[in-house]
Amino acid sequence: MSGEQHDELDSLTLTGLEVFAQHGVFDFERAEGQRFVIDVTLWLDTAPAADSDDLAKTVHYGELAVAITEAASIDPVDLIETLAERIAGVVLANDPVERVRVVVHKPDAPITVPFADVSISITRSRSVPIA
Repeated sequence: MSGEQHDELDSLTLTGLEVFAQHGVFDFERAEGQRFVIDVTLWLDTAPAADSDDLAKTVHYGELAVAITEAASIDPVDLIETLAERIAGVVLANDPVERVRVVVHKPDAPITVPFADVSISITRSRSVPIA
């Protein structure tokens, strides 16, 4: 399979990363904190890693999971939109990643009616520098 060309990117997904953090607009959210659940899908070409069986040619998902949860648990922000952007930046900092989808769930959001979840989903791509 070595040397074979393909146009589609491969995807790697991490689902259900949990963090406890103080994000939110309300003072009590900042003081008490709450649970956030994060899903990320990253698109990259995994053929070089598969051909060589070399972890260095792909994304180490264990290290990525730690980086995402660390970034999500510090520096409180008001909006889950802002948090999702931060996480997208962490993922796109990995050279093989071309595109990322980040979903931030806030299952304990202060909503006064029964609900299962609230989440934001964003998709971002690597910026291509203009020559």
